[in-house]
Amino acid sequence: MSHHMGSRKQTKIDWEEVRHDIVGGIRSGAYHSAWYVKNWAQESVVHPTLSLLGFNLAEEKPIFDGLKVVGVGYGRTGTCSLRLALEELGYPTLHTQHLYENHEIFNMWSDEIFNPSIEADEVLMGRPNFDLMAERGFAGTMDFPSSLYYEQIMEQYPDAKFFLTVRNDPEVWFRSWDTLSKTITQPTRYWQFMSHVQQYNNYLRWLFSVVNRDKKYLNCDMPFPDQMKERAIASYEEHNRRVREMIPQDRLLEYNVKQGWEPLCQFLEVDSCPTTPFPKTNSARSLQIQTISAMAIPLTITLFVLFYVFSCVFQRTTNQSVLGWLGMKRLQILEYLTGREMMVQKRRAERAANKGRKQY
Repeated sequence: MSHHMGSRKQTKIDWEEVRHDIVGGIRSGAYHSAWYVKNWAQESVVHPTLSLLGFNLAEEKPIFDGLKVVGVGYGRTGTCSLRLALEELGYPTLHTQHLYENHEIFNMWSDEIFNPSIEADEVLMGRPNFDLMAERGFAGTMDFPSSLYYEQIMEQYPDAKFFLTVRNDPEVWFRSWDTLSKTITQPTRYWQFMSHVQQYNNYLRWLFSVVNRDKKYLNCDMPFPDQMKERAIASYEEHNRRVREMIPQDRLLEYNVKQGWEPLCQFLEVDSCPTTPFPKTNSARSLQIQTISAMAIPLTITLFVLFYVFSCVFQRTTNQSVLGWLGMKRLQILEYLTGREMMVQKRRAERAANKGRKQY
């Protein structure tokens, strides 16, 4: 009996967490959609106009003399939550989720690493320009692809500190990674006609080849093949083992985001540790909702705009609104159905009367 109750307790739904994931997912999806619209407007209309008028559009960002904090854990190990925490502590950090927002940095990765790998049909690691990230206002990086370059970064920035984010066990990590891979490939599959989506698609081809240790993803047809569980877990474990072996202990913090602020503040020698709850974001459920909303919101807006244009044209040509026309048609249909029903009832009554006369 107690075991049965215990199992029921384990499966109890945390509705507050569900609400947090839904709201966070919709908000993030809306943000991504809004960013693409804003970016298109700026690049196509605002910036060209202001440039013609002689305005200086250079965006001023702090320039760092190198990377200070570097996440070297695989994706889906709490890297997004850690990024938010680091930014709260004063370290602007570039996460893979926002790589597309930084054109110059993303183009560097594409030109130096992703595209050459696809063209050569071979996973190439190259030597990325991490100084570019510091020059563009980032004190740190988190998640893929930078987490794979810890040896280069360790050598290039001797004062940098590293964070190896981990999950409770490799099986938990793979389930989250597998969910991510299935979720984020949907937009890249259906929106490849957009240049930035194609660029992100090439990133995923390279990344999946690295994580699964199989180059078949580089030039395969869409949709992507499934993640290869045994290879991915072996890659995850080997990466973590190698990080522990290569990075000195005084520069490395092995960290689970469930540990909260204290070990993070101690490692970074922060005196006044935040008392606010530790950031929690980008769960698997939240990511799925985010992807759906990122696709649904622009589609909904597009359909609304098309309907508005159609309504304007319809009203000009027919002198009545679409809603008014629909209301009129609705009444006509109701009148037709009501009249038909009355005719049916009348015929039934006539048949019944005729039947009665015959019997009489």
